[in-house]
Amino acid sequence: MPQDLMASMDIAASGMQAQSQRLRVVSQNIANANSTGRAPGEMPYQRKTIFFKNVLDRELGVEKVAVAREGVDKSNAIRKYDPSHPAADEQGYVLMPNVNSMVEMMDMREARSSYEANLNVVETSKNLLMQTVGMLRN
Repeated sequence: MPQDLMASMDIAASGMQAQSQRLRVVSQNIANANSTGRAPGEMPYQRKTIFFKNVLDRELGVEKVAVAREGVDKSNAIRKYDPSHPAADEQGYVLMPNVNSMVEMMDMREARSSYEANLNVVETSKNLLMQTVGMLRN
C-alpha cells in the first residue's frame, strides 16, 4: 500500500509539473497579446502552444504525463486598422498577434484546476501514508 501511495504522488507531481509549464506558456501568450512588429511587414508575436505525452515510469510501472514539446500556433495574424502605428502598412493595417485572450483565460482556468486536482491527490496520498505509518507504530 505505501508503494501505491508513493506512485500516486509521483503521478500527481508529474501532472503538476506539466500544468505548471502550461501556465507559463499561457502567461507568455497573454503578456504578448499586443506585441506587434516594429516595422511594416514585420511579423507580430505568434501564440505558443504546448503538447503533452504519456511517459512510462518502468520503476513504478505507471504512466506519467510530461511535456512532449512546445510549438507555435501557425494561424494567421490578425489585421487591425491603425494607421498611426509604426508597423502599419501602406493601407494603415497592422499585423496583430494570433492570441485570443478569452481562449488563453480558459486554458489558464483549465490548467489551474488540473494543477489543484493533482495537488489534492498529493496531499491526500501524503495524509494516508502518514496514517499508515502511525498505525504501524502502534
